[in-house]
Order: sequence, then C-alpha cells, then structure tokens
Amino acid sequence: MRSSHSPDQLTVTFDDDHAVADAGLILVASLAEGLGLGELFDTHLDLGEAPGAANAGGKAMTLLHSVLAGGEWIGDADALRAGATGQVLGHRVAAPSTLGTFLRSFTWGSTRQLDQVAGIALARAWAAGAGPGPWPLTIDVDSTHCQTYGLAKQGATGIDRHGERGYHPLLASVAGLGDVLHSRLREGVANTGRGAASFVTETINRARRAGATGPICLRADSGFYTHTVIRACHKQGVTCSITVKLSKAVRKVIAQIPEQSWTPIPYWLDGGADVAETSYRPFGPKGRVMRLIVRRVRPTPGSQLALFCDYDYHGFVTDRDGAMLVLEADHRRHAEVENVIRDLKYGVGLNHLPSGRFAANAAWLALNVLAHNLARWTSRIGLGETLITTKTLRVRYLDLPGRLTRSARRWHLHLPTRWPWAHQFLLALDRLRCVPFPT
Repeated sequence: MRSSHSPDQLTVTFDDDHAVADAGLILVASLAEGLGLGELFDTHLDLGEAPGAANAGGKAMTLLHSVLAGGEWIGDADALRAGATGQVLGHRVAAPSTLGTFLRSFTWGSTRQLDQVAGIALARAWAAGAGPGPWPLTIDVDSTHCQTYGLAKQGATGIDRHGERGYHPLLASVAGLGDVLHSRLREGVANTGRGAASFVTETINRARRAGATGPICLRADSGFYTHTVIRACHKQGVTCSITVKLSKAVRKVIAQIPEQSWTPIPYWLDGGADVAETSYRPFGPKGRVMRLIVRRVRPTPGSQLALFCDYDYHGFVTDRDGAMLVLEADHRRHAEVENVIRDLKYGVGLNHLPSGRFAANAAWLALNVLAHNLARWTSRIGLGETLITTKTLRVRYLDLPGRLTRSARRWHLHLPTRWPWAHQFLLALDRLRCVPFPT
C-alpha cells in the first residue's frame, strides 16, 4: 500500500505566474543596483551598429544572473524568464537567442570596454567596504586551460602542449579575498608568458585605481619568469616573488650553497624539506641582483625520483624584505589562485566557452569574472564571509524558491519557512541595500 506522502500522489502543473526561480538572486541584484552596474554597461559599452547593440545593460545583467544561478550555457538563461523572476532581478530578462546575438556582436575593442566596466565596479565595491584599503596587497597571476572540443572555434583549433584544444586565458586575483582583478583570453597555443608583462602592468594599475594604497607584491609561477615581467614590476614600484625555471645556471648556483646554510622546515617526512638562500642575478649581467630562496624536498622513499636524485629543488627570486622562512611559506601560498580558477570554472560558467567567435568568448570570460566578483562582494559585504565559494553561496542563499505577491501597493517576496540561513539572508539583504548608489 502506497503512503499518502508518496511523490506519485502529487499532481504537478506549471501554472503559477507569481513563482520566482532563484529568488535569492535578490541579494546580488541589490548589490548590482547599489554599484550602478547596469548603468555602467549602458554608459561604457558601445557595440556600434551591431545587431545586439541595443539594451546592452539588460543583456549583460541577464548573463551575470544566469551564471550565478548555475547556468553554464546561454540557453540556461531561459530559467530566469519563468514566473515573476524578472521582477526580482530589476531588469528585463533577455531571451537566449538575444543573448547569443549580443555576444556575437562583440569585437576585441568592445571586450576591452567590459574591462573598463569591471575596473570601475571593482573600485566601487572596494569603496563600499570590500577592498583591502591601505593594507598590503598580494596579487597572484596565473594562466589556465579551458578545453574545447569543436573545430570551428576561433583561436582554439591548435593543439597545445597538453595535446588538447582550447583557450589559455591569463588571470590575476587578490590573495586571501578571491577577487579577480583582471583577465585576458588568449588562443590555446599561447605560452604562459605571452603578453604577461602588459597584463601585469594593467593589473597593478587597476588595483591602484580601485583604491589599493598599500604596498603591492606580485606572486607567480615559473611561466611568468621573464625579464619583461620583473621589469614591469620594478617599473610600477611593486615587489615580486616568482618561481624560477631550473636552468643549468640556476642549478649551478644552488649547488654552491653550503650544506650548513640549509634550514629544516616542517614536513610530513622527518628531515624531508629544507630551505636556503643565496643571491642571484636573473637574465644575465643587465639584470638586478635578487634573493634566490630555494626549498629542497627529499623524494618519497621507494619512488622513481628517489632512484635518480637526493633532493627535488624549488626556487624563486624575490626583491622583498623579510625573513627567509616567512617569504618561502608565503610564496607557497600562491597555490591559492587555483581555488579561484576552480571557482570560475565550477562556480560560474568558465568551464564552457559557448561561441565560435573569439571576441564573443572573450566577452563571456569578462562577464563570468564579473559574476564571480559579484559573488565575492555579496559574501564579504553582505554576509561578512570571505572564504565562502560561489557554489556554497548558491546553495544556501541564491537558489531559493519564492513567490511574489502584491498587497497595499507593495510587492512582497515570500521565501520558505524554516530556511536554515534565513537570518543571515535578511541581514545580508539589509547590508547590501545600504550600499550607496554612485553619484
């Protein structure tokens, strides 16, 4: 005998015009309104006579809200057109076909206009309380691979060194906060260092324009170990901490470090890791003398690497002041950038680049970065949390079912009773509504 609580006993109909899909997006929509984000798109984004030029702000905001709701494809934006969802978002929700036309209307120049919007939004969010202020700021730069499978995507038809097709974007994030300062889409066969110096310069300038008044340090892996990147940091008055490539010259310098100079550090294997320091002039006699800090790690007993060497070496050059062990531990925290990249790919929609046109995919990247930052600012300003991921934010606060009613000439958004995070939600909404609209 079937229970009266069986799902088979429920009648299902799609007939509620007042239902709201992803009602928790009102948090992000309130912050976006406080930052004047829609007006920024309308003011700074000029697509000329392209078919998708009209109402750029509404279309861009539709894509932002769609990826924050979990959409990975352009067609997923259709979920925002269900019921009364559009009234919660504060803008007209565009159809997927319209959004596709909008993205295909971008050129590389208009994609740079999106960078300008992102920079202004960053400055406004930081001024509203999400920024580092006068405290030291560490910028992590890295590249990632976004694999594609079609043969008709511009810039993604070549086979890269991993044997895959796709794109190879550059990303710069704020250590400890997760904000993405800058992004740049590149073709898949581009090596990590291509365009890195200009990218670093633009990133540093954007951070300073946004209100970072304290000292800045740039951390990077060996893909950014080039004289142009180090020169760009020196020119901008920024310190750097960059992993070196273990060339013959570097190995020779490491071999000359006296054995008594190595200092043990905590490691899962007793005596398994040590750190030492020496001076080194990278990139020939014209380069500046920098500190070379090296960590040596004993291979796992019985591993293949243990058959050929006693230690595996990892070094980086830096011009920072401070204790060797402190700087070495800080440099290893560069790995935090991988969490940002993971959040971009699995928290928003960067795991999929939808168009065959390079500029359209560059616009998709820029909009996903802005959506990621909106999630970070919503968490930091509204919830007072820094380390929450976009997925957690979505499950607890954004993907809420709701119902919109009207009484006494006022709209009322009804959310589920006994929601575990209801108190935090209402407190965050009050805080985000207090973000002053820019004048």
